[in-house]
This record gives sequence, structure tokens and C-alpha cells, in this order.
Amino acid sequence: MSKVLPPAAPPSYSEAMGGVAPSAPLSPGQQITPGPTIVTTIIPVGPRSTHMVCPHCHAEILTATKTTPGLIAYISGTLIAVLGCFWGCCLIPCCFDECMDVHHTCPNCKAFLGRFRR
Repeated sequence: MSKVLPPAAPPSYSEAMGGVAPSAPLSPGQQITPGPTIVTTIIPVGPRSTHMVCPHCHAEILTATKTTPGLIAYISGTLIAVLGCFWGCCLIPCCFDECMDVHHTCPNCKAFLGRFRR
């Protein structure tokens, strides 16, 4: 009787692709040195100016604010227009502060600091 040998196993992925065999991520002789600690403080912005330290120029500031129409203003204006008030009435929601988003910027470096959405 002749012995039937099983077929050889297929090559590994690294052998087939010609790559380098994986190595351990850390050799036992290496020392890990910790890097600098990064501290991030998130200051929530609201509908009015906020007193804070600018993360860009590191100055103590009172944020500059600018209002722009928000999603509520656009939805309300579209709804008013669909109901038949085309002659400028659909722009009324853009005049109310309650429908406006507030963008906060640094008055020193003009960096964008956040947005308060309604």
C-alpha cells in the first residue's frame, strides 16, 4: 500500500505578498518615555458673549458674537411660504433672535471658537 500525503498547506499571507514577517510591537529592552500631557478645556458657548482664554492666541477675552439665520429660521420660512405667504412674510423668522445661530470668535486673532445652535 502506498501512503497518500496530504497536500501542502498554502503559503502565509506575508509569504504570498512578499512582506516582512510581523514582529512584536515592543521589544523587552525598550523603555517607553511618556510625552507631554495635553489638557483640553471645553467652554460651552451660549447666546451671549463668553469670558474665556482663547485656545489659539492664549489671551483672556470676551468672545465676539455674530448671529446668522439657523435651521429653525429656514424651516419656519419655508413653512410660511408653503402656506401661501410669499410677499416677504417668509423672511420674518430671520428677524427673531430665537431663530438665529450665534457664532463666537476671538476679537484678538479672529479665530472661530464655537457656535450656539437653536
